Amino acid sequence: MNLQTENVSWSVEAKKIVDAVTLAVAEGEFVGLLGPNGSGKSSLLRIIYRILKPDAGVIELAGANVWQLSPRQVARQMAVVMQERTGDFDFSVHEIVMMGRNPHKGMFDRDTTHDFQLVDEALARVDMTDFAQRSFLTLSGGEKQRVLIARALVQQAKFLVLDEPTNHLDIHYQLEILELVKNLGVTTIAALHELNLAAFYCDRLYMLKAGRLVASGTPEEVLHPDLIRQVYGVWSEVATHPLTGKLVINFFPEALGSRLNGNGRKK
Repeated sequence: MNLQTENVSWSVEAKKIVDAVTLAVAEGEFVGLLGPNGSGKSSLLRIIYRILKPDAGVIELAGANVWQLSPRQVARQMAVVMQERTGDFDFSVHEIVMMGRNPHKGMFDRDTTHDFQLVDEALARVDMTDFAQRSFLTLSGGEKQRVLIARALVQQAKFLVLDEPTNHLDIHYQLEILELVKNLGVTTIAALHELNLAAFYCDRLYMLKAGRLVASGTPEEVLHPDLIRQVYGVWSEVATHPLTGKLVINFFPEALGSRLNGNGRKK
């Protein structure tokens, strides 16, 4: 399942929030969407999963224009996990996960043995079987995200959208959630704040600033100190970890950063 956007734009009161963004996610890739607050990451994802209708441009999922498909058709192919938030309604974990079957049902269809089997398998996959009858509202942030990923799994979609899924989570749960998603092997696009997590988990990156695409490529191609300074306004030093081979980014306050030598890139 692949995704392609072509010159996608969206404005609010004549202000461009997303400005002519073109990107692609190939089948099986984990692609990260980077940029500071207000850069347009979440707005672009909301356009991709049909919450916001673009002013211009095309979004194609497996070659089909998502805005020419019904919401049900899109939901059968694309699942969304938003950043953790507490809802007002008290459902059990099992009930929350079962909601992922809704795109595959008619209005009066009952849950089937197959549905229950999918829910049980998804809860096991995210290590939440023992929480099935717990109230969703009583869970920790990381536990809630695992449940929402289980809901996406029973949706049986081939494309996954993560809208800042690790926001407000401590580092243990950030690693746990991204490790889980990476191991699913599902084509994924994710808006991420943490550059080190993006460098470790993403196959390719797109970086936005003020709604426009300013860089794309592998983490090694995108995460340069000069670009980080240009986009985020901070000094940094980028190194390659000797054990993982992944990039590691250190950030510095202005007083120290201005004394960095060279381009801040180290092997």
